Amino acid sequence: MDQERLDALLDRLPAVRVLVVGDFFLDKYLIIDQQLAEVSLETGLEAHQVVEVRTSPGAAGTVASNLRALDVGVVALSITGDDGQAYELRQGLAARGVDIESLLQRSDRFTPTYTKPMLREAGGREHELQRLDIKNRTPLPEAVEQTLIARLREIVPRVHGVVIADQVQERNCGVITDRVREEIAALARAHPQQVFIADSRERIGLFREVIVKPNLREASQAVDMAEEEARAEACAAELNRRTRRPVFITLGAEGILVWSGAACRHVTAVPVTGPIDVVGAGDSVMAGIVAALCAGAEPEEAALVGNLVASITIQQIGTTGTASRRQVQERFGELA
Repeated sequence: MDQERLDALLDRLPAVRVLVVGDFFLDKYLIIDQQLAEVSLETGLEAHQVVEVRTSPGAAGTVASNLRALDVGVVALSITGDDGQAYELRQGLAARGVDIESLLQRSDRFTPTYTKPMLREAGGREHELQRLDIKNRTPLPEAVEQTLIARLREIVPRVHGVVIADQVQERNCGVITDRVREEIAALARAHPQQVFIADSRERIGLFREVIVKPNLREASQAVDMAEEEARAEACAAELNRRTRRPVFITLGAEGILVWSGAACRHVTAVPVTGPIDVVGAGDSVMAGIVAALCAGAEPEEAALVGNLVASITIQQIGTTGTASRRQVQERFGELA
């Protein structure tokens, strides 16, 4: 791909609209000043002193944020609790320009939240302490499934692409339940002109009729191979046989393996220097891939765009980064 082709793809992104359906988490950073530590009079334990609170949309929200940074229109479809975390999540998404009309709320569900205490040392450097996770560990109620399916049927014809973000490890406890996954497959068959692409920590091998984007661990688990023995090409071929759609296997610093059915191609990572933070890298790759595919890119071109986006976001330390169209253009120019 040359600069002219990349610019043409990026120029189309403001006209692209993508549905992100799945598990939207709130990332909540609690910044602790070590120098202000106190001892609790009641327990005698150290009482950490929080001096700053940062929040941002996580999981599916990270994909949405990255798409918005690329000027792609985004519709969010999910279920949260009716609580303070939901308020912060909705505020964060709305501030980024995400359509949150279909971000549903129920008082009997948690808003999934990653609470990340960050210890700020004397020199200003921060590092993460033990994380506190809030998520739902009971099955999604049938009535909620029905509502989600109805919204899917309503929204899919109005978008160019659909990102499925299956973040919750416990089966049927997140948004992408077995029934919702089956409906997505049916909609993908019924709407072949739309781009459907799924990411799943534990169940990527169960998706049908959609593009899948696992890492090598997820891919090897899906095809019942030990990760240390798995070959990316063999995993991609099997997943392609099941889904009948292209497969993108992310390989970290080695880039992305793309299997389109006719051929297998390795798209190398974009080299970067200096410290990196890989939190959210897979989500930024997803945003780049789906945005490019919706703009008319071929799979290999989309993988390159995904790598370009990730090369920018991983250089943003201590936060879940994003990349703009201009930044992507500039990073591509550095490769020449």
